[in-house]
Formats: sequence, structure tokens, C-alpha cells
Amino acid sequence: QVQLVESGGGLVQAGGSLRLSCAASGSIFSIYSMGWYRQAPGKQRELVADITSSRKTNYADSVKGRFTISRDSAKNTVYLQMNSLKPEDTAVYYCKFVTYYSKWSNYWGQGTQVTVSS
Repeated sequence: QVQLVESGGGLVQAGGSLRLSCAASGSIFSIYSMGWYRQAPGKQRELVADITSSRKTNYADSVKGRFTISRDSAKNTVYLQMNSLKPEDTAVYYCKFVTYYSKWSNYWGQGTQVTVSS
């Protein structure tokens, strides 16, 4: 059974940095994309950034120039480097892997809290 385990969340002051990691355990094949989403209280979950198997990246406008997504395919791990953090970045961050192995499948992590104080 595939599990995604996130780490790296925490409390940081505005302007600070955090690095999130998400690693897959279990048998996972043909990862098409890896991504990060976030959900703030009272808001819908939104895409932060994703990266495909060909390393094409996509970012939400609100994080462009501040966040960087990267992946280590050999380790089935995705990272999110977050710089110049703002209070509005406060949310629970979730990783998501999309695979295609005869069918499309989505796998989600359990979420990690990021809190940015002003």
C-alpha cells in the first residue's frame, strides 16, 4: 500500500524559509506528477506547485518567485522550498502524486501545518 509522508512544516516568522519534503513508501510505479496543495481555514484546497516526470513545473501566481518545487525520482520524493514566507501562506500543506499504471491514480499525504507569524 502506498503512503506519502510529509515533513518540514512548522512555525516561522514572516520573511523566513521552510523546506517541505514528501516521500512515498510502498510500491509506486509510473509517477506522472508530484505536487503540493494547501488549505487555509475556511478556504478550499488550492494548488501551490507541481512538477511532471519531464520536470515541467507549474506554480500558483501567489508563490511564483518565492517557492521552488523539485523532485528526486530515484527516491520518489518531492520537495518544496519556501522562501520569503508571508502570513497568508499559513495553511496545511498536502503533497499529491499522480500515477498512471493501466489507470490514473491519485495519492495524498496526511498534511503538514505551516504557520507564518507576522
